[in-house]
Amino acid sequence: MSTQSPSELAKAVTVALEKYFTELNGETANAVYDMVITCVERPMLEVVMRQAANNQTVAAHILGINRNTLRKKLSDHGLL
Repeated sequence: MSTQSPSELAKAVTVALEKYFTELNGETANAVYDMVITCVERPMLEVVMRQAANNQTVAAHILGINRNTLRKKLSDHGLL
């Protein structure tokens, strides 16, 4: 089974962002930070919750965040 290292994930984000800026064709970029976080956060939460068998305490530990923070993020993404 193949897993992505953090550097491979960073490379994937870099490639996606470079493509994004290229496709703007001179238009001004706006709210890039929020766009990236939103695009990455939801699938990350989905995968981690599956890995944790939907146990929020375990998922929060895997993510290195507080369980209440995890619940807020799950709620924000409609994953509760």
